[in-house]
Amino acid sequence: MLTIMADSSDPIENLRRLVRQVPDFPKPGILFKDLTPLFSDAHALASLIQLLAERSRPMAPGIIVGIEARGFIIGSAMAHAMQLGFVPVRKPGKLPAATRSIAYSLEYGTDHLEIHADALRPAQPTLIVDDLLATGGTAAACTALVEQLGATVCGYAFLAELKDLGGRRQLRADVACESLMID
Repeated sequence: MLTIMADSSDPIENLRRLVRQVPDFPKPGILFKDLTPLFSDAHALASLIQLLAERSRPMAPGIIVGIEARGFIIGSAMAHAMQLGFVPVRKPGKLPAATRSIAYSLEYGTDHLEIHADALRPAQPTLIVDDLLATGGTAAACTALVEQLGATVCGYAFLAELKDLGGRRQLRADVACESLMID
């Protein structure tokens, strides 16, 4: 079991130390940032949820939407900590009731996301949560789904952000965006 190193008073630096760097994954030249060790450490998981919840409270969300799959881990824990409901946004064919769907572009091809058609109320302030903000395509697609249902995106919360990939440019500029670790 990994534990947070106690030699730093900076809680975000303590979290950063648990991110495993995996070279050449999923293909040569990519340095993958594996968040699994951070999630498996009970103290680190509690700390990241507390930090993201504290930073997201000023956004005044009425509900949290988490993007499959690691957005479920963070988003549902944040919803619990903030005493809010949680709505999953999933890959196609995973939700049992009527859905709304959106296609979005990836580096090579397209993908789809779905949300239950009755998951959000009109004008409901919605916080979109995921583990990583990279190019921003998935979070932007999720934004479009939330808005299709008439809800309002009040903020974004991410555990990590790869700043050089420019993902924030894909998000609503008039909406707050919190990332604990920016690389």
